[in-house]
Amino acid sequence: MSSFVPREPYSTKELQKLYPSNLKLQQVQILFRHGERAPTSSRFEHIGVPALWPYCSASKHLLSAVDNICNVGELTDQGRKSCYALGARLRHLYVDQVRFLPSIMRDSNTIYLRATRIPRALDSLQEAFGGIYPPEFRSNSSFGRRSAEKHNTSPDMDYLNTLIGKWMPEKGKRVAIDSSPRLSGILDTVNSTLAQGNETHTKLPKEFYDPKGMEIMNKLVIEEWYSGYKESQEYRALGIGALLGDIVSRMVVSVERGGMEDVSDVKNSSRNSVDYDRQKPAIKLGLSGCHDTIIAAVLTSLQAFKLESWPQFTSHIALELFKKEDTSKMPSSTGAFDWLTALSSWYGKGSGLKSSNFMDSKGEVSATSIIARQKVEALLPAQRSKLDGYYVRIRYNDETVTIPGCKSPGKHLEKDESFCTLEAFKAIVDKFTPLKWKEECRSNLGAPAISERTEPTGY
Repeated sequence: MSSFVPREPYSTKELQKLYPSNLKLQQVQILFRHGERAPTSSRFEHIGVPALWPYCSASKHLLSAVDNICNVGELTDQGRKSCYALGARLRHLYVDQVRFLPSIMRDSNTIYLRATRIPRALDSLQEAFGGIYPPEFRSNSSFGRRSAEKHNTSPDMDYLNTLIGKWMPEKGKRVAIDSSPRLSGILDTVNSTLAQGNETHTKLPKEFYDPKGMEIMNKLVIEEWYSGYKESQEYRALGIGALLGDIVSRMVVSVERGGMEDVSDVKNSSRNSVDYDRQKPAIKLGLSGCHDTIIAAVLTSLQAFKLESWPQFTSHIALELFKKEDTSKMPSSTGAFDWLTALSSWYGKGSGLKSSNFMDSKGEVSATSIIARQKVEALLPAQRSKLDGYYVRIRYNDETVTIPGCKSPGKHLEKDESFCTLEAFKAIVDKFTPLKWKEECRSNLGAPAISERTEPTGY
C-alpha cells in the first residue's frame, strides 16, 4: 500500500519506555512527506486512466462551478485528510500524552514551519499543522479575539449565516470572525471573484454578493484588522510607523538640502567607498508597491479617511509635498534620469528592501539621517524654520482627504485644510515613528495589547 497506515496510540507502558522520567524532552523536529496526490504527469490514458482526476473538491469548496478536478500533482482530498490525521496524532502524543506542547498555542515563536515551494507540500504542511493546532486551539490577536467575542453571535453575523452559511465547508459550522475560512478570507475570495469581471467559472453563488451582506463583511473585517491602528500608539508605531517615518524623512531631506541630496558612500568593485563633491537631484517620485494592509494602515493611523470597504486592487495613496511660490526656489534636476541612483535612494544602498531605509542594521536611526528623523519639538529654531512654507496633501484613490490634526489654525494652507503644513504633518507622524524599532518591538511583552484607554491618532 502506498499510503502510511498509522498504528494505535502508544500505551502508558510504551510511553514510559519511550520517554523515561530521567530525561526531559526539549525539542522535536519532524520531516514528513506530503499527502496523497494526483500523478505529476498524465500516463496510461490509452488504457483508460484519466488525465485529470476528480478528487480535489476541498481546494475548490467556495466555487460555484465545482468540478473537483485536480491539477497535475495536486494534493487530493484524501491527501488533506491524511496530513490532518498525522497532525492530530502528533497532537495526541505531544500535547495530550507527553504534555510537551501547550494545549493552546499562545506564542508562535516556539513553532518553526517550513515546506518546499511545491503547492502540495505547502498544503500538506497547512493541514498537518491544523491537526496539531486546530483554529479553536490557537490564540488570535487581542483585537481579533475582541472582534470575535463582539460579533460572532451578533445579528449581523446571524444575517451572514442565513445568507451564506450553507456553503461553509464543514456542515454545522457558522460563519464567524475566526471561522474556517475566516470571515476575512471569505471577503477576500468575494473581492477576488468580483475583480475578474464576468468570468462566470470563478463566481460564487449570488448570495455572496448581496449588498447588505457585503456591507456587513466589510464593516466587521475592517474593525478586526485595523482597530489597533486607530486605538493604540504602540500598534501604529510597530505596524506602520517606520514606513511613514521614511516618507516624512524624504520630504524633510528634500526641503533641508534645498532639493539636492549629497552623494556619498557609493560602493563599487574597485573601491570600498567614494565621496563625491557633486550633488544629485532630490527624489521627485517615489513609487512603492505594497498591499491592502499597508494602504489601510496608513489611512487609519492618520485618521485621514474612514474605511467603509476594503481597499480595492490598485488602490493608492499619493502623499504630495508642496512649497509656496514665495519661498526659495528649489533647484531643478538636470541630465538623464538615473534609475540606479533613484532605486538605491528609495530602497537603501545595496541592501535590498529594509523595514526602514533610515535605520541601521540594529534597527536604530542612522547618524546620516538624524535631522530628518528628529522629533519636531527637538529641532533647533534654524532647523525648524526650514519647514516653513511647505505643505503636504494626501489623496486616496484620487479623492483629497484631510487629517484632523491639520484643521487647527496655523496648521494648514489658508482656506484649505487639505494642505497640512509640513511641520504639523511631521509632528503627527513623529508621535508614532519609532527611533529604535527593535527595542520598542521587544518592550511591553507582558502588557495587554489593548490599552485601557484609546490613544487617538491624527493629531
